[in-house]
Amino acid sequence: MEEVTSLLQKVVTVTTSDGKSYTGMLSGVDPRSMNLVLTDAKDEAGRVIFKLFLNGSRVAQIFSLEKGFNLQALADRLERVFPRMVKMNEPAGVIVVMERIRVTEKGIIEGTGPAAERVQRVYDEFMREKV
Repeated sequence: MEEVTSLLQKVVTVTTSDGKSYTGMLSGVDPRSMNLVLTDAKDEAGRVIFKLFLNGSRVAQIFSLEKGFNLQALADRLERVFPRMVKMNEPAGVIVVMERIRVTEKGIIEGTGPAAERVQRVYDEFMREKV
């Protein structure tokens, strides 16, 4: 389930059990039923559907052409700068540096000061190299 929720707010293609395909922004997932919501979806004929609700029992495949964010690689990079001070919470998508600076794929979400500025520089360099 973590893999599916990591695709939230990303463009995915969903194939249904009857062979139809839809591509759009995955904007909602019900973890119990696997019901999905796609925003600005396109069907095979190119028609745009503003909101598409798909019944989880009809979903055969979900795939993304976007490469996912490599949280482990960022944690490894931070570990080189802050040895033994980096902890990764992969299910939450958070890296904690020095038990007070929190970093996600979007950048620093908590922490200030010189150490946080250094973490930001490492993050910025990592993101530049990723592109």
